[in-house]
Amino acid sequence: MRLDKFICESTSLTRSLAKKALHRGEVCCNGEVVKDSSFKVTPDMHITLDGETLSLIGLRYLMMHKPEGIICSTQDEEYQCVLSLLDIEKPELLHIAGRLDVDTTGLVLITDDGQWSHQITSPKKACGKRYRVTVADPLSPELVAQFAQGVQLNGEDGLTRPAKLEIQSSHEALLTIMEGKYHQVKRMFGAVGNKVVGLHREAVGPLELDADLQPGEWRYLTDAEVEAVRQGRS
Repeated sequence: MRLDKFICESTSLTRSLAKKALHRGEVCCNGEVVKDSSFKVTPDMHITLDGETLSLIGLRYLMMHKPEGIICSTQDEEYQCVLSLLDIEKPELLHIAGRLDVDTTGLVLITDDGQWSHQITSPKKACGKRYRVTVADPLSPELVAQFAQGVQLNGEDGLTRPAKLEIQSSHEALLTIMEGKYHQVKRMFGAVGNKVVGLHREAVGPLELDADLQPGEWRYLTDAEVEAVRQGRS
């Protein structure tokens, strides 16, 4: 990796500021000043900037308990983005693997590993997402078979993929879907004449929302959790 790129990826400096630091002689490799921005950095080298040791951030994997009123996009001026809740280096390099609506709470996965998040978001991977759904009208037992067969959404060709509906009470159910169409859960219940009044995502693939996380809190995934997604476990 070029030295100027190494500096950018391990600090908050832009490429131009990194080059200026190099020209000022503030960067050392194994104790020797290096001013060449194209200098090749290898893993065994010790790089410092103004006396402070630099190291690459590396790939990161997080889960967050998303609260209501927070969005999963940076393109909205009205609502706060989930990434703004992270006290972390370079949050702008992270992306959300499977977004939730502003009024939906629960498990959000955040990473800077595109291949890993592809395991979650690609329709071909059929990664299940489980939601706890509260509806306005009583749930009919017949919905279990109807959701298992697939539901015709307004404006869509064909049925949704088979979904698992587990009725918990007259107005609450667990729903596991294997895809992520726009507002899918709300539209599925709307297609059968009901209205979602509360929606909370409990699990994505093999990952369950950590019960110790309060709304707005987050933690890094364990190596085992990261690998479970990578292997497509459920």
